[in-house]
Amino acid sequence: MVSKNQQLAIECKRLSEGCLYSSTSLFIWLRFVRWARVFGIIVPLVLGSIAGWNMLKTSQSHFVQVTMSLFAFLAGLIPTVYAALKLDDHLEACKHLAGEFKNLQDRFRQAALVSSLKPFGEFERDVQPLIQRLEQARASSFTAPEWCFTQARTKIKSGDYDFDVDLTSMPKDY
Repeated sequence: MVSKNQQLAIECKRLSEGCLYSSTSLFIWLRFVRWARVFGIIVPLVLGSIAGWNMLKTSQSHFVQVTMSLFAFLAGLIPTVYAALKLDDHLEACKHLAGEFKNLQDRFRQAALVSSLKPFGEFERDVQPLIQRLEQARASSFTAPEWCFTQARTKIKSGDYDFDVDLTSMPKDY
């Protein structure tokens, strides 16, 4: 028969794992949005500069004229599309939630490993504030796209988040 402490420790491990997936997905999305921001700023500048510089030349082939027109068009289109997607609108929330889920991952793991050794009442009191923080983080309903979760799962399953210390010092049942 499984004790209350064991059941709550199992739940803490489950919540820790869920936080690992959430934080990793959000960190992947955050990297993508940051890259998209740089792309949305630099590429139009480069394209517009190339198009403007080439317009100064008097002898241009039809191909060069079409290409430079396309560059000028894209230089105006990319920032418009980026602004319409509103990727920056939730950047701060994403940064905050990624950090919060990562912190909760560690706190739930610590509760499962350390607090679970205390009497059940104390263990439960240690876990309750963590559950409240988790509920507050989840309340925003901010989610990264599905492809971020898929990449996160691949990263996690490949061992990117396994630590050497865990291989030698973690209890076998964790």
